[in-house]
Amino acid sequence: MTSSRTTVDPKTRAGILAEAIPFIRRFAGCSIVIKFGGNALDGADEATALSSFAQDIVLLRSVGILPIVVHGGGPQIGVLMERLGKVPEFRDGLRVTDAETLDIARMVLVGKINRDIVGAINVHGPLAVGLSGEDAGFITAAARNPSLGFVGDVTAVDPTLIANLIAQGLVPVVATIGSDASGQAYNINADTVAGAIAEAIDSEKLIFLTDVVGILRDRSDIASLIQRLSADELEGLIREGIVGDGMIPKAAACLSAVRNGVKGAHILDGRITHAALLEILTEEGVGTMVTPK
Repeated sequence: MTSSRTTVDPKTRAGILAEAIPFIRRFAGCSIVIKFGGNALDGADEATALSSFAQDIVLLRSVGILPIVVHGGGPQIGVLMERLGKVPEFRDGLRVTDAETLDIARMVLVGKINRDIVGAINVHGPLAVGLSGEDAGFITAAARNPSLGFVGDVTAVDPTLIANLIAQGLVPVVATIGSDASGQAYNINADTVAGAIAEAIDSEKLIFLTDVVGILRDRSDIASLIQRLSADELEGLIREGIVGDGMIPKAAACLSAVRNGVKGAHILDGRITHAALLEILTEEGVGTMVTPK
């Protein structure tokens, strides 16, 4: 029986591994926040994509790099709402979140997606621990706008819980529900949470895995991918309207992160197999990297 898998000759395989060595040495002991968006699974076999991502996380941890996973789940929340007969409502691109919608978001983010990611990682070793911003006062939130209901903004991140998990050799997997001092829960944009965590723990890198190839100079032409740009250059693209729509939260998180201690922020197409490894452990990378200067 002939295998359909593409084979790589030993010489090429050795070359790939050798190329990764200086990057492994450089980033060993460094924390890297990786936001795995629900959109990263669009157009792909979900189980295969999740398995590939889990392998990347385990490999990074195995070579001494310290990944922290933050996940969204907007598309999956929308699917469950429709199944339950609830019509999603959006204002300025944000989901209006009443009490029932908040319960649905918690079920999807904490009860489904978080457990799926934790389980996929732990297939390869007992490493992943699931949590949300509600745990141990990890993420404090406040309402963004009363008209949006329980949509929150991050007001503070206490890195103690994350630091303790990392010190035990574990991989935190974070669902983006936060709470205020009274215990009221809020659904928070996952891009914003990933950026806030990266800043709070002084992460080496912030990586967004999504369903686009990166930042394009011309949104209709993937050949116009910008592989590297400074924070000031990215700000200019936002001002000119070249970066807009759903990319704005990611771009804003990148800007804030690199201006507050994170050395590099990356936007990648998470549908590419092993995208995170290619971006972190190779010279060329596969997406857009934003640097402080």
